[in-house]
Amino acid sequence: MDDLFNIDLGALAYRAAMTATWVKVTVFFATWLILWLPVAIPLAGVLKWNPTQPPTGEQKVPILASLYAIAPVIMALAVWVEGTAWSDYGLTFQPQTFTSLGLGLALGVFSLSLVFSLESLCGWIEWHFKNFKRLWSLWLPILGLGLWISWTEELIFRGFVLSELASDNSLVGAAIASSLIFALSHLLWERKQGLPQLPGLTLMGLVLVVARWVDGGSIGLAWGLHAAWIFALTCLDSAQLISYPKENAAWIVGMGGKPLVGIAALLYLLATGVGLLGFGSQLLG
Repeated sequence: MDDLFNIDLGALAYRAAMTATWVKVTVFFATWLILWLPVAIPLAGVLKWNPTQPPTGEQKVPILASLYAIAPVIMALAVWVEGTAWSDYGLTFQPQTFTSLGLGLALGVFSLSLVFSLESLCGWIEWHFKNFKRLWSLWLPILGLGLWISWTEELIFRGFVLSELASDNSLVGAAIASSLIFALSHLLWERKQGLPQLPGLTLMGLVLVVARWVDGGSIGLAWGLHAAWIFALTCLDSAQLISYPKENAAWIVGMGGKPLVGIAALLYLLATGVGLLGFGSQLLG
């Protein structure tokens, strides 16, 4: 009978804390959605977007822009409610943050250049050099868009979500959970077409967690890497600089023009993560 009253209060407190953490994360995303709806509903009408269907390329940019424009407001509310600071979520406006951002941009663009050069040598992709002139009018707005999207996603997923989950879980558990949430969030736009990308997006999230960790808790390096990947891949796609002549190599370079579905992207992300663990702290001084 005494065993019935032998309650492990520590275990109960731990479970309660974990539950509270997940409630915070859920409320965060629910509040974001609720505040977005007054903008999203009329915008969907203007764009003739059926929310039951994935948005087209032309529809996706304004829809995503309207959602991400609200993100700083949501973060400000979270900081106010939690009584925390932006730096607790990895965002500081110190020179080192922007140094890390620049380093991440350089590393991301340079490393992707090596990957695409290797794929070209193997005959898996074909370059269309005549289209390079298109980049003159595209690269700057794409860079700006990439910096904005990556800043928002890093602040949310590697900032708020990771920090909240890590407060009551192991860093590894929080890294996996936040990366899964990051990957699953892309299904809002891609739906079934995004399912094959889930492993790649999850691994990408984990690599960006490593980037924040080696950067001493700042999102600067992760922000730069993420922005570089968006910038480079969007430039290639928008300017139609490459094509994939060999269908039998799709499992390597990615199916349907989606690199994250291919084994090359997964190996690249693994190599990036290992490289950050091995040399990240030395690169950041």
